[in-house]
Amino acid sequence: MKLVIQLVLWIVIIFLGYLVFNSVYEPIQFNKVKEARYAKVIEKLKDIRDAELAHRTVTGEFEGNWENLVRFIDTAQFTLTQRRDTTVMDEEYRKTYGVDRRVEIVVVDTLGYKSVKDSLFKGSDRYKTMMNVPIKGVDARFELEAGTLDKSGTQIPVFEAKVSKKVILHDQDKDLVNQEQQVVSVDNVNGPAISVGSMEEVKTSGNWPLKYGDAE
Repeated sequence: MKLVIQLVLWIVIIFLGYLVFNSVYEPIQFNKVKEARYAKVIEKLKDIRDAELAHRTVTGEFEGNWENLVRFIDTAQFTLTQRRDTTVMDEEYRKTYGVDRRVEIVVVDTLGYKSVKDSLFKGSDRYKTMMNVPIKGVDARFELEAGTLDKSGTQIPVFEAKVSKKVILHDQDKDLVNQEQQVVSVDNVNGPAISVGSMEEVKTSGNWPLKYGDAE
């Protein structure tokens, strides 16, 4: 009987040790997987932001359709300009007062054009797949919206691209994923999604911390 009791105690000890080990090991592994996947997603979001900012520079607005955004990158060009100060005769002043007067103006010269595709992606075609969430086993696109916000009667262009953490961490422990969605911390990605831009405020930054690269 004593031998049986000892055996049972050893089994209980081993089981409790396994539980304690798992309680430490699983979060560590989860964080490794999370950070590696977040880094891949954020690189895509940076490309999306670059593409959207180029679209606004050329057209004055952001684009909410993936196919249109890719077509824009394929075909659009930046206008290369140079600003210079000069002075010209104020003809109206001379007509009115009979006196010569020169005024300073800024002249913008067009120097040429450069492909948006070459400027942003330097020969790479990764922009053609930037809408796809880059996680193995996930067949999903980033959510993309674009529009305007009214600020004191002025319509300001805005956009937002995002993906839920549940999609990124689809095969991970559900309890740990739920905890991750509630995160509020300076050193982590806060909230239920990773995003860049916003449809509720005028910004083009991402919601990730500096360890994943510049969010601005």
